[in-house]
Amino acid sequence: MVKEIIEKIDSQQLSDALSTRYLSYAVSTIVSRALPDVRDGLKPVHRRILYSMLRQKLSPGAAFRKCATVVGDVLGHYHPHGDSSVYDAMVRLAQDFSVRYPLIDGQGNFGNIDGDPQAAYRYTESKMTEAAMLIMDGIDEDSVDMMPNFDGTTTEPVVMPGAFPNLLANGGMGIAVGMATNIPTHNVAEVCDALSLMVDKPESTTAQIMKKMIGPDFPTGGVLIDDFDTIVKNYETGRGAFRIRCRYEIEELERGGYQVVITEIPYGIIKSKMVEQIGELIDAKKLPLIDDIVDESTTDVRIVITPKSRNIPADKMMAHLFAMTDAEYKFNMNFNVIDSNGAPRVMGIRDVLLEFIAHQKNVLLRRTKWRLGNIDRRLEILGGLLIVYLNLDRVIEIIRTEDDPKAVLMAEFSLTEIQVESILNTRLRALRKLEEMEIRREDKELRAEREKLLALLGDPEIQNAQIKAWFADIKKQYDKKTTLGRRRTTWAPSTENIVVDAEEFIEKEPITIILSTMGWIRAARGHLDLNALDLKFKEGDELRYAFHAMTNDKINLFGSSGRMFTLGANDLPSARGFGESVRMMADIGAEESIVNAFVLNTATKYLVVSRHGNGFIVAGENCVAQTRTGKQVMNVDDKNPAAFCVPVTGDTIAMSGSNDKILIFATAEVPEMIRGKGVILQKYNAERTYVLDVMFFNAADGFGWTTGRGTTKLDDWKPWVGKRATQGRTIPVGFPRSGKFGK
Repeated sequence: MVKEIIEKIDSQQLSDALSTRYLSYAVSTIVSRALPDVRDGLKPVHRRILYSMLRQKLSPGAAFRKCATVVGDVLGHYHPHGDSSVYDAMVRLAQDFSVRYPLIDGQGNFGNIDGDPQAAYRYTESKMTEAAMLIMDGIDEDSVDMMPNFDGTTTEPVVMPGAFPNLLANGGMGIAVGMATNIPTHNVAEVCDALSLMVDKPESTTAQIMKKMIGPDFPTGGVLIDDFDTIVKNYETGRGAFRIRCRYEIEELERGGYQVVITEIPYGIIKSKMVEQIGELIDAKKLPLIDDIVDESTTDVRIVITPKSRNIPADKMMAHLFAMTDAEYKFNMNFNVIDSNGAPRVMGIRDVLLEFIAHQKNVLLRRTKWRLGNIDRRLEILGGLLIVYLNLDRVIEIIRTEDDPKAVLMAEFSLTEIQVESILNTRLRALRKLEEMEIRREDKELRAEREKLLALLGDPEIQNAQIKAWFADIKKQYDKKTTLGRRRTTWAPSTENIVVDAEEFIEKEPITIILSTMGWIRAARGHLDLNALDLKFKEGDELRYAFHAMTNDKINLFGSSGRMFTLGANDLPSARGFGESVRMMADIGAEESIVNAFVLNTATKYLVVSRHGNGFIVAGENCVAQTRTGKQVMNVDDKNPAAFCVPVTGDTIAMSGSNDKILIFATAEVPEMIRGKGVILQKYNAERTYVLDVMFFNAADGFGWTTGRGTTKLDDWKPWVGKRATQGRTIPVGFPRSGKFGK
């Protein structure tokens, strides 16, 4: 027994087995779960939900039924997956803020635009909408192929037949293995116009199509601000992005004030999270033009935004809001669908429309052939019934007297089995003259209809006319003048980008910046006396820098790495606590020390100096860091880190080194650079010798130093004057032992 089992074991490489199985899983995920079909715009789970509801007769005119009933039927007959996947898909089809034309009419809590979840399926009820019925129109007329369900006990449609363009109308999103899809919603009336155009002129360009379809029409409305060329380019390739903004109104208040009311938000944005995001940015002073935000929404969106001042232009305030928050959202379109051959691919709008039209032609031909078959069977029966009326007495005699009337009737009147069965099943009350006339009338009408159907099968022009008639009926039902059919997303091609300088609107107030040795920074209100600061620090920490600033200033930190870091003064934490670590506010390395902290003046120039006496002058405008990572200004290494950053305030530079020498030279000898290592300022012979201090002064004012006992002026300082890159002269008598020019 064991030997037989061993012989049946198939040896296979693990990598081959894994790749084969994962590929099968990936294909299943792509085709059977994540991507919609280009022909009906439905994923398998959506298709099964609608088909199950159709079989349960949950039409728009029917009574609501528990969603639990639908979910159970779908799981039991069509979709062998979890109940949550079915119910979540069902809920989305009922949410008027998720799909443009809901396919399910829900009763109960189906969630809301604030992101609140739906109630459990035992509490909610549903039935189908007219749009869902249009998607399945003709499904019982052999219009599409049917396939066995997962256990072979029943069948389900491979694709829905209806002429309702659901893929474009309701869009879709999904993430598969190695690919994803994100299709926007559109206006059905416009899609029908585009389809009619493609029926008449299949060679139409994307630009011609987009003049009919315009662009996305999201259920939540909003304003599309991309230009027409961008829209055409996106639909040409099937990939691209759209910028959607909130729609807002300006309400005038008393005394010349105003408030902005947002009435529509971008598609896919959770309203409560957007309001929370804006509120947090207001608290963090990142939206200095806005004073407050209040959500007054009920069934309609109403978000009230109050400006800081009535003098602030509304367009500038909103432009800043759009730049900083989800009030402007980028929708990334990706027309990745399953084509008519069952293969996933990204399709441009022309291919999408042509595939849908081809599907509708196939449905039309199948429905026509099905109807012809029914007409032929009915004509066959009517022919037999007419024979009965022409030979009524003989037919009755045969039925009454013959043991096998069926065979006798077939032989005597050359009838088919179907005709005889129909004759034998005819009731006596139908044997009236009136019924004979009705049969002749029906026969005539059916033959006329048959001729029309045969003409349709043989003439592509008639086929096109019929398909266009379907599209015209749908357009009429969802006309733009109707509540559901009106366009909600408008296009604003002339929208200008307004550049907002937020600093312009920051309230200007005096503050005192405090930075500790361990890098904790804070801002105290007012210009405090720097000589009498009474501050508390963390254990082992102490004051390093303290200086006055204004709330609209930029605070620069110069690190030993040679990088400049820029912080907004209004973003600094309050001095009520210990502050916040600058290493959390900027990407300053743990081993990197802060060389200097100062109020940045872009009109000022700064001298940057490394430990071993190299340096150059850099303009203040080149010291502004735009990111947390800072801006590299000085090229340094571990042995020669940055040591000083001093504003240029005089025509002469004095430098002192650990070699106990001072060198004085003209500022003009130092080059101005944007970035680099610099030139030698003071020369040191030993590697362990380094710069102690750097000072600017004007030669006309004389040279001296300051200690705790006062300022000392050197009567004759000319002996210490030399050329840049020389060693200098031994320090004068009385110079501070610290080597510093200031206390």
